[in-house]
Amino acid sequence: MTLRPMGERALLAEVDDLSGVLQLHAALAAHPPAGIDDLVPAARTVLVAFDPARIAPATVRAWVLSAATSAPDAVPPGALVEIPVRYDGADLDDTAALLGIRPAELIARHTAAPWRVAFTGFAPGFAYLVSDAWPHDVPRLPRPRTRVPAGSVGLAGEFTGAYPRETPGGWRLIGTTDALLFAPDSADPVLLTPGARVRFVPSRSHVSAPGAPTEGGDSVRGGPDAAAASSAPGISSPPLPHAGRPSLRVLAPGAFATVQDLGRPGRAALGVARSGALDRAALRVANRLVGNDPSAAGVEIVLGGFRAVAERDTWVAVTGALADLRLDGRAMDAFTPVFLPAGAELSIGIARAGARFVLAVRGGVVAPEALGSRSTDVLASFGPPALRAGDVLHAGEPRDLIPVVDFFPWSVPGSTVEVDVAPGPRADWFTPAARQTLRDATWTVSSDADRVGIRLDGPELERVRQGELPSEGMRPGALQVPPHGRPVVLLADGPVTGGYPVIAVVTDATLDRLAQVRPGDRVRFRGSR
Repeated sequence: MTLRPMGERALLAEVDDLSGVLQLHAALAAHPPAGIDDLVPAARTVLVAFDPARIAPATVRAWVLSAATSAPDAVPPGALVEIPVRYDGADLDDTAALLGIRPAELIARHTAAPWRVAFTGFAPGFAYLVSDAWPHDVPRLPRPRTRVPAGSVGLAGEFTGAYPRETPGGWRLIGTTDALLFAPDSADPVLLTPGARVRFVPSRSHVSAPGAPTEGGDSVRGGPDAAAASSAPGISSPPLPHAGRPSLRVLAPGAFATVQDLGRPGRAALGVARSGALDRAALRVANRLVGNDPSAAGVEIVLGGFRAVAERDTWVAVTGALADLRLDGRAMDAFTPVFLPAGAELSIGIARAGARFVLAVRGGVVAPEALGSRSTDVLASFGPPALRAGDVLHAGEPRDLIPVVDFFPWSVPGSTVEVDVAPGPRADWFTPAARQTLRDATWTVSSDADRVGIRLDGPELERVRQGELPSEGMRPGALQVPPHGRPVVLLADGPVTGGYPVIAVVTDATLDRLAQVRPGDRVRFRGSR
C-alpha cells in the first residue's frame, strides 16, 4: 500500500486492486477515530479526509497503516438489492456485437452475474458495480452523450451502473430502470451504497410503489412517479416553503442567485459533494452581523444585479464582492448590519470587483433541507431551486442580538488572487519543470468558471506519465490536470471522484478566495514542491 497526500486535509491510500480497496475500506470504516471526516473508496484507492484540528496527520497515517495489516481477507456481503430493468437501451445491440455475442446472451449474462457496489461517485447515488462473473471490458463511447436519461443502465470497462439523474455520460446504455436510486429527502438517500449486493431482474413493466418488497425480500425505491421526478430538468427540489416569517420578496435575482449554507460535509462516500457557500468566510461574517448562527443559510448572488423588497421590518447584511448597495435609492454600506423597514427596496449593483455576494437575513433563510443542508448543488441538481423574480424568502428565529458595529475590516477583492497549495497525490505524473511552472506562472481564469470548478489558461503542464487514471476520490481545491495540460480547480459542487491526475490541492484556508475570481482575473499558486 502507498499513502499519498491529498492536500493538508486528506490522503489517498493506494492498493493493488479493487478487492484490496474493499478490504481496506471495511477495516477503516469499522472503527474510525474522532477527526476522520470521510472515507471514499474508488477503483484503486481509499480517500481518507480528516480535520487536522482534531487529529494529527501522522496519527491518520499510522491508523491507516495499522488498518491495512488487519484488513479482512474477505468483505462480508452487504444487503441484496434487486433492480428491475427493461433491456431496451439504445446501445444494447451495438454493445453485444462489439462483444461478439447476441443481445439475448448479453442480457442473460448481465442478469445472471452477482454484482456488488465497489464505490460511488460521478453523481449522488451513482454506483460503480463489479462482478467476478462478468467477463467483459466494455469500452466507453468515443463521443459521450450530452444527455443520458435518468434510470439508464449502462456498461463501461469492468463496471455496470444506473444513472440516478439526467446527466452527460459516455457509458453504453443497455436498459432502463424505474428504481429510485437517489432520494435526498429520505433518511437513507442512496439505494446502492458501497458493499451492497445487486441483482438485475428483467422487467417489462414499471416496478411497484416506492418501498414495496421485491421477490427476494429487499426493498426497491422506485415507480413511474419517482422516475419522472428524478428526470425533471434543473434543480429538482420543491419551491421555497411558506415556513418561518416572510422577509424579502425577490424583484430581480441577478445573473444567478441560490440559497447556500455551509454545505454537506462528510457525505462524499455517497457521491454527494460538500456544496455550500463558495465564500464561507463571507457567509459567516454576514450571519454574525445580523445575529445569526454562522452556519445559517443566506443567498449567494453571482455578479450582482439583485433587487428585493422587504415584506416586513428586518435586518440584512451584504458581504463578499464590491458593488453599489442601495436602500430605496440611498447608498448603504457593505459588511455592516442594515435595517430594512417594511416596503423598502434593497438593490445590489453590478460587481466592480469580485464575483459573489452573500446576503444574510436576520433569522437565516428558511428553505427545504436535503441531506441536512439548505444548499443548492448545481451539478447534482438538488437542493432549493435557483431564485426567481417573485420568490419570497422566509426567515427563521434569530439567535443573538444585532451586534454594535461601527466598522468591520474588509478588503476589495483583487484581480490577481494568490492561493496556497499543498502537495497532490499525482504530482509525480508531471515533470519537475511542470511542478515549477505551476508555482511560477500567472494563470488566467477562463470563461469556464462556476460553482463546480474553474478552468485556468496558461502554459501546458507536461506529464512524465501518460494514460488514464482509475477514478479516485476528489476534494474541493483539487487541481486536476486534463490531457490538454491546463489545471482545473474543483470547487464546492465538484464531483467527489475523478480520473484526471491531481498535481496539488488548494489549502482550505485560502480556498474561499477563488469564490471571488471571474473570467480574465489572474491566479498565482504558492507553495507545494
